[in-house]
Amino acid sequence: MADPQGFLKHTSRELPTRRPVDLRLLDWKEVYEDKFSHDTLQKQASRCMDCGIPFCHQGCPLGNLIPEWNDLVYRGAWREGIDRLHATNNFPEFTGRLCPAPCEASCVLGINQQPVTIKQVEVELIENAFDEGWVSPVYPTRLTGKKIAVVGSGPAGLAAAQQLTRAGHTVTVFERDDRIGGLMRYGIPEFKMEKSVIDRRLAQMEAEGTIFKPGVNVGVDITAEQLRERFDAIVLAGGATIARDLPIPGRELDGIHQAMEFLPLSNRVQLGDDITDEDGLPPIHAKGKKVVIIGGGDTGADCLGTSHRHGAETVHQFEIMPRPPEERAGSTPWPTYPLMYRVSSAHEEGGERVFSVNTERFVGKDGKVTGLEAHEVQMSNGRFEKVEGTDFTLEADLVLLAMGFVGPQKPGLLTDLGVGYDGRGNVQRDKNWATNIPGVFVAGDMGRGQSLIVWAIAEGRAAASAVDKFLEGESALPAPIAPTAVAQR
Repeated sequence: MADPQGFLKHTSRELPTRRPVDLRLLDWKEVYEDKFSHDTLQKQASRCMDCGIPFCHQGCPLGNLIPEWNDLVYRGAWREGIDRLHATNNFPEFTGRLCPAPCEASCVLGINQQPVTIKQVEVELIENAFDEGWVSPVYPTRLTGKKIAVVGSGPAGLAAAQQLTRAGHTVTVFERDDRIGGLMRYGIPEFKMEKSVIDRRLAQMEAEGTIFKPGVNVGVDITAEQLRERFDAIVLAGGATIARDLPIPGRELDGIHQAMEFLPLSNRVQLGDDITDEDGLPPIHAKGKKVVIIGGGDTGADCLGTSHRHGAETVHQFEIMPRPPEERAGSTPWPTYPLMYRVSSAHEEGGERVFSVNTERFVGKDGKVTGLEAHEVQMSNGRFEKVEGTDFTLEADLVLLAMGFVGPQKPGLLTDLGVGYDGRGNVQRDKNWATNIPGVFVAGDMGRGQSLIVWAIAEGRAAASAVDKFLEGESALPAPIAPTAVAQR
């Protein structure tokens, strides 16, 4: 146990300071101050009670050994701490920035105090490891001669690829975009995770032997038949890329875009792509515009922060659900992930959040959107019903749809392979992560549906174990979860 009285000595939860809003809106760098002192972090780690039943494990699908590395950080054993962290998580620098930390929601201390800063300990551990040069290639002890194709380079695909490469297989990762990283590369804004964080991990993976093939649209540039001929196994990790649309009157007007049409362009500008106008703005931008974002989740918040940095005139973010309570809702008791009001860094920066509202139609002039008509709603018998007399019109010349994703793209690779689908339209898999096509496996959102980065990495690791066993008859790779965990969030 880190400190038997740590949670009594240090009752307050401390996190890094975010840079002032007016300063951080001038750039695209991550929003936090550069350094969080080791002394402060060790005090925070000492709050961990090393519970007899560590419910933080229940909240983490990776099975992260949280009390162990909290104790090691408290004791200053940073090298041992990163080894314990890497034992269960290939990419703690990703989860430490992007995961909503269900482990913290399950922290026993959180019953009557603020929970341990698990996520911050995680990210500081890995950043310190990179600073100290402790993150180096891990080479296989033997080569199997087996070749594996991983389709998709998001967190699930990268986790599967790294595990299988370290098991001695020759792994090729195919990505249809021009750079590796999937949604982390082009869907996550720089202010949440700078892309150098991805690049340094890819350098490690390349040194280990993983082969990356960006700019290859599998199913078009290489056929499904060719893929099966050239590889002994295939891991489908393409994600749930089909965005939920809003098919209401006026949807055809110019100026209405899916979030994933809007967000990648700003990332490309930050990566140096020559796609800007004379003002240095991407083809779809928010500068000087009245922006409405439809969707109150993380993707909507990403659109919000991006719009602020473009210089939007006004921004409204619509959410059809009611405003959550300030504290944990009674419907989500500990140790479940709490329904509660959250304020992201983007929300701190401005804009108006509008809850319990439904958009009825878009209005426009000369083929361009000029506004929308909406009304308030209330839940009745499990359905949203219009609140009469609450109709309103809001001006808008840029509307961003951020309502989530409905499943994987089927025409092309999936259709050509002939894989089956579950009742939600995701790629169906059995208890061994295998599809109905021999030698073809699936991991991540493509089989699970839209979910969290921590689930994607866990699925990639578990699917890698299944592929290794399929090829070798047995596997020493860890399998943290089973596909039957799909219903858990």
